[in-house]
Amino acid sequence: MDLLLIIISAVLIISGIIGSFMPILPGPLTSWFGLFILNLISSVEIDSALLIITFIIAITIFILDSLIPIYGSKYFGATKYGIIGASIGLVIGIITPIPFGILIGPILGALIGELLFNNDLKKSIKSSIGVLIGFVASSFIKFVTSIVYLMIYIIKLWEYM
Repeated sequence: MDLLLIIISAVLIISGIIGSFMPILPGPLTSWFGLFILNLISSVEIDSALLIITFIIAITIFILDSLIPIYGSKYFGATKYGIIGASIGLVIGIITPIPFGILIGPILGALIGELLFNNDLKKSIKSSIGVLIGFVASSFIKFVTSIVYLMIYIIKLWEYM
């Protein structure tokens, strides 16, 4: 039973790291569930305060994940059309089999959305850069958090062994 829980928790930790770049999976939250399942092993001791703090961090990042790209694009002058275009581009970027579609889709979507609204190429490019910066910042925060959760996981698993 312990081996099964270790395997499930490892899959969740790795999925969380992958989810840092894939909007389908909530990265740090998925990694947190890996820590939680590891905690279910009777001989693994993870302090409940650590679990609560890491859970609060994961939920906070989950909420901020949708706000950071929006504020990043608004900071650079995006309108609601650019944000809608970025959202549509993100979905298309995920389902198309092109390399870096998840990154290219929102940028092109924001650019197209802004061009349809105001026909100002310079402003549209600026808004697209805001979407890019917001996406990169959000992904970086999720990745770092998931890596920290991986380090906690490895330390606790090492203690268990």
